[in-house]
Amino acid sequence: MEKIDAVFKKETKWKTLFTSILMMAIGYGLHKGIVDNYLAEIVGMGEMDRGVTEFFRELPGFMLIFILALFYKFSAEKMYKMGGIIMVCGMGLLAFMPPAKAFVIFSIFLYSAGEHIQLGMKNTLSLEYSKPGLGGQALGYQNAIYQIGNLAGYIVVMVIFWIFAAKSMFKPFFVIATAFMALALFFALQLSGKSETDKSKSRFYFRKKFTKYYMLEIFYGARKQVFFTFGPYVLILFYGANAAVISLLFAVSAIACFVLSPVVGKIVDKIGYKPVMIGDTLILVIVCFFYGFAHHIFPKNIAFAVCCVNYVLDSVISLAAMASNVYVQDISDSKEEMRATISTGISVNHIITIFIALSGGWIWHKLGIETLFIVSAVLGLFNSAYAATIKVKKA
Repeated sequence: MEKIDAVFKKETKWKTLFTSILMMAIGYGLHKGIVDNYLAEIVGMGEMDRGVTEFFRELPGFMLIFILALFYKFSAEKMYKMGGIIMVCGMGLLAFMPPAKAFVIFSIFLYSAGEHIQLGMKNTLSLEYSKPGLGGQALGYQNAIYQIGNLAGYIVVMVIFWIFAAKSMFKPFFVIATAFMALALFFALQLSGKSETDKSKSRFYFRKKFTKYYMLEIFYGARKQVFFTFGPYVLILFYGANAAVISLLFAVSAIACFVLSPVVGKIVDKIGYKPVMIGDTLILVIVCFFYGFAHHIFPKNIAFAVCCVNYVLDSVISLAAMASNVYVQDISDSKEEMRATISTGISVNHIITIFIALSGGWIWHKLGIETLFIVSAVLGLFNSAYAATIKVKKA
């Protein structure tokens, strides 16, 4: 504890913030571990419905820049609390409302709105509470706490559903997730202070020199959404994976990303961002091929295992997205310009993801999972080709 103590200012309530983040992360892990199976097994959502649900889940990410602009006078602490209140309401509705599609979609939208509001605020507060020059370490500790919480939630879901495997367990888990969200809110309400929100996130920032970055974010957002939304759903609808298996897969992916994230970062620093941006999407083509066609090549049980391995592999290669942030850093004139550009990139990313969620469901429904993952592979190739046009500064 002494090491982490040295990163933060003594007069701040960073321990309270981190406790809130941990409680929220556990609640999210419990929710994420079961929600795909809940939508498929209880609500009866097919691939088209899943796309519509994801459209509304991603919509707050696009709306965030307008929300932050509307509440620009609020401190980061107030925004963090507001996000927590909305999250508790959304998760509570999911726990206690009937499993009708309209109710479920609205609950997920509400929860996602609170989650997106908190997303930027927890980074802002971690930086504000850290000592000068130690912001990177503060964010690193915060991310580690969040990952540990998620992992704890996944493991609990995996163990309970492995033992009981009962559909009646979904609602109690949402209730428990709501309780953890409420605990997170309780600690959030203890935060005081008037930390300024990041003003660069209250507006769009476009400059011609960042055009390639914005285009890369569009390609990345599109291909990421295919796996995030439909990857687990393929395993559930096509291969019959239950909540225990899906949670195990999420847990393995979280551990792999936790361990390999620093490794990917070192690779970006060593060989440069351009080769990484080209290479990761070339690997993606292989991943998409096996995800879409494994059942044509292997017996169904082996195809299922192949898809699980490829899901984890996709999670790992997604870490290479940090290369685009290094690219922005390299061509930015200031830290403020870098933050504003990355923030705009996130909004651009969300613009494409909300449409991919809808079109992806339609493609799967009408043309099959093979076509869906062929489209993802093609987007990956476009990403690689576009990244190849980047001109790297000479050392």
